[in-house]
Amino acid sequence: MTVSEAKQTQRKAGRAARKALGPEERKAANAALCASLWQLAAVQNAQTILLYAAFGFEADLAAFAAEAAAQGKTLAYPVCGEAYSLTAAVPGPDGWEMGQYGIRTPILSRSEILLPEALDLVLVPCTAFDADCFRVGMGKGYYDRYLPRCKNAVKIGIAFEAQRVEHAAVDEHDQRLDAYVTERGIYKWK
Repeated sequence: MTVSEAKQTQRKAGRAARKALGPEERKAANAALCASLWQLAAVQNAQTILLYAAFGFEADLAAFAAEAAAQGKTLAYPVCGEAYSLTAAVPGPDGWEMGQYGIRTPILSRSEILLPEALDLVLVPCTAFDADCFRVGMGKGYYDRYLPRCKNAVKIGIAFEAQRVEHAAVDEHDQRLDAYVTERGIYKWK
């Protein structure tokens, strides 16, 4: 099996694993995951954070975002652009729309744009991950292109434990993250 085929298999299994969680189990897992995030010094100390709006049964960071905003942290969300580019945007009060993949996303013209090097923390979704902090994304490479530019940020993957695989299917351009947080705990690479 090629790496590409293995990624497709892991994406399909990861999506199914997320979808299989019942509403109460998902709610409890999201709460536990968000609580675990606050255990990390990198999260507590971060002032500028790129996170994501949950889509397709992804781990939901809404509770984390509410607490971070209450603490005065700056929260940016990804906007997918041409040539698989990603922009970190801090939306204004009327600055949201449904993006190109059906994901709630900031409207660039109604948002403050943050440069990648201005970020302290990047929270990254996935379809599958392993304990060595490698991830399998959705397949377009937005984050793999963007993360190397986030030179000052700690990069933390977010997923449900059910998405963990023994070895994530990766190739040379796939980015290893600093840690992974699930509802059951924290995996650290460094």
